[in-house]
Amino acid sequence: MKFYKYHGLGNDYLVIHPEEVTIPLTTDRVQAICDRHYGVGSDGILLGPVELENLTYGVRIFNPDGSEAEKSGNGLRIFARHLWEQGLVDASPFTIITTGSSARATVRPGGNPVSVEMGRVSFRAEDIPFQGASGEVINKSKTVAGQDITYCAATIGNPHCVVLCDDISRDLAVTSGPLLENDRDFPNRANVQFIKIINRNTIALEVWERGAGYTLACGSAASVAAATARRLNLCDPEIAVLMPGGRLDIIVNKDYSVILTGPVTPIAEGVIRPEMFDSYSPEIEKQA
Repeated sequence: MKFYKYHGLGNDYLVIHPEEVTIPLTTDRVQAICDRHYGVGSDGILLGPVELENLTYGVRIFNPDGSEAEKSGNGLRIFARHLWEQGLVDASPFTIITTGSSARATVRPGGNPVSVEMGRVSFRAEDIPFQGASGEVINKSKTVAGQDITYCAATIGNPHCVVLCDDISRDLAVTSGPLLENDRDFPNRANVQFIKIINRNTIALEVWERGAGYTLACGSAASVAAATARRLNLCDPEIAVLMPGGRLDIIVNKDYSVILTGPVTPIAEGVIRPEMFDSYSPEIEKQA
């Protein structure tokens, strides 16, 4: 199984072509491939391209826990860069289809930066889905890990919980993130972002990603956080989102549709050998 590895601000993915998959990508095998000690190591797998029609390509997005994601901003940007490197697209906008929706991508000449039209953010409970309220889920209160928090819930094709903070840290994301990801109000779990407003054009994020855990950057989280800051009138339409891995630039339109722009870096390509799967067990990491 050949792979191509990229990162977007430290958020790394493997691209695997469907024709290279000689054995099914089961949950255990996805976990093995993404494992940073016993596998190649990544924040997810992009299985594609599947050529559809009229400069349209399909991709499936797998989280490191083996679950499948509806959308990933950095994953889409990485996949767009890979299509460009393979000579399948040029700098013109083209469409990528995921299990959750479609997105228009543009790769600038030379390969960077890469922009994706992420779609429209909805704050409505029935769209997310969110079970703890009806209508828009804005400025709700909850106690998590002994702390009172104010949060909003939204979707951009996948569910998000945005926590408004005076200060953010990795420890906060690691402690409270898993609790909110698996909160009963989110039947499909949630990506969780802890947001600090710097000024009208800048926010900072720490991210706990559904199915992946703590990540250095997340494109869909950045998109939803920026749209939330705009919805609350805390920021203007053009917003720089600062994360531990670096900066993404967001434009939030009047209808809360989002354009996401940032760099993609190719890392390596190689071949996954089948013996890896014979020796891997998901219980290894739990025992370590």
